[in-house]
Amino acid sequence: MRKRSWGFIVGGMLVALLLAGVVSNYASAHPDGLDSSLRAGCTFDADDEITGGSCPAQQEKEHEIGGPLADYGIAGLDNDFLSTGLSGVLGVLLTFAVAGGAFWLVRRRGSAEAPDAAGSRDAAQPSTAATGQG
Repeated sequence: MRKRSWGFIVGGMLVALLLAGVVSNYASAHPDGLDSSLRAGCTFDADDEITGGSCPAQQEKEHEIGGPLADYGIAGLDNDFLSTGLSGVLGVLLTFAVAGGAFWLVRRRGSAEAPDAAGSRDAAQPSTAATGQG
């Protein structure tokens, strides 16, 4: 891989880590489109608890499995800013590791098959000397 490609990858990683680790803490706390549609028809108090009405959000419950990165934070970490930032950084690193590994495997498999495909293509076409052309 050329140095220019590595620079692009490293630069992209740094931008993604900065966005996930710092900027994500300044994202809107208001519900996104899906949450808003699920909350339509209900009324909420100052603590964002449902106080009346009828909406699909009333059926909401905690995830059965949970997990260390549930709810955009790290379980057990009391500092919200740090919890959100670290969960974003871990998410970026995990995504990069999985995607990088997949691309590495595909590239490795593709480069191993490429010489065989080129060799069989050449063998299938008649040479110019054998056909009398040239």
